[in-house]
Amino acid sequence: MKLFVMLLSLLLLPACAQVGDHRKALNDSSEQKLTLGVAQKEIKVGMSQADVAKALGSPNMVTKDKDGVETWIYDKVSSDYAYSTSSGGVSGLAFGLGGGLLGGGMANTNQSSGATSRTQRTLTIVIKFADAAVKEFTYNSTSF
Repeated sequence: MKLFVMLLSLLLLPACAQVGDHRKALNDSSEQKLTLGVAQKEIKVGMSQADVAKALGSPNMVTKDKDGVETWIYDKVSSDYAYSTSSGGVSGLAFGLGGGLLGGGMANTNQSSGATSRTQRTLTIVIKFADAAVKEFTYNSTSF
């Protein structure tokens, strides 16, 4: 009977969520975000200021130098923290040889798993305009 309980426990344990399953189940909040990919895909030399604003939204900072070159700076910082956990198991009375009133004891098998994720990202995009059109642009992205 103890063998039966042990085999049953082994069959049920894979039903518990694994760490990788938890990570996949976490919500992804990346929809409609300003990303490096968006900047690389959308911004082109010669593009109008209106089209840049439509693609990237409002800049964090706007400056104009002595030559009249307007510069838009987008500076984004995001911090993501996610945690997911689960636990489960099997417990029951195992009959057979051993101590206890009925010659058996309690079988108890529990397992728990979880996942934690912490990420911080920065993205800086600098766009210079001449005559209200993109003259040049640079970007820098980090993740840690």
